[in-house]
Amino acid sequence: MQLKTELYLNQKKRWQPRGKVILAQYDVDSIVVYQAYRPSIGHFAAQHGYFGGDFKLSRMTWIKPNFLWMMYRSGWGTKKDQEVTLAIRIQRSAFDTILAQAVHSKYIPEIYQNQQAWSQAVKRSDVRLQWDPDHTPTGEKVERRAIQLGLQGETGIKYSQEWIMNIEDISEFVAEQRQHLISQNYDALLTPREYPYEVNNLEIARRLQLSVCIPQAEQEDLNHEHSQN
Repeated sequence: MQLKTELYLNQKKRWQPRGKVILAQYDVDSIVVYQAYRPSIGHFAAQHGYFGGDFKLSRMTWIKPNFLWMMYRSGWGTKKDQEVTLAIRIQRSAFDTILAQAVHSKYIPEIYQNQQAWSQAVKRSDVRLQWDPDHTPTGEKVERRAIQLGLQGETGIKYSQEWIMNIEDISEFVAEQRQHLISQNYDALLTPREYPYEVNNLEIARRLQLSVCIPQAEQEDLNHEHSQN
């Protein structure tokens, strides 16, 4: 498996406990997002490196950069038509383009001048933004919010066929970690290593309502200093 993983309990200590945070595994060129599908769609995507076959380009598709939010949504791969979990590595520049286009799925007075302005923004954009409660591995809500992004139209087509760098079927990994939950062996639970995603454009960060986070490099330095003390 190409994903970098880390013990969940270690990550929990460094994650921001509240606020709107894009937790993700990313590097200079790419970011990983997650989706869960029925086998016919998931297996096609993993084998071909793009979405096709039974996948319908006419429908909005939702991507989630936060692994645990995907696990909550799919019941750790046990819900019907969500049995295959995919880790989709896309171009980081494409993800930034998606964020720049994102419009909240409901009217937010602090962001949009009025209801009409929001409605017009919705009509112009292919991307919907939702902040939902993040969850622990066992499904309890936490104060931190997790992002999911709905893609349609031209953006949905580009995502599903042009912006993908790699698709990995991680269903076996999900099943292995699910067993740790069933046995309540939380000390052994692994999750993909995630840090707050850095949005450098301040106007986009404001519109997304992102909370202030410590950049990844600074966070790693702090963790290193803490481990030395």
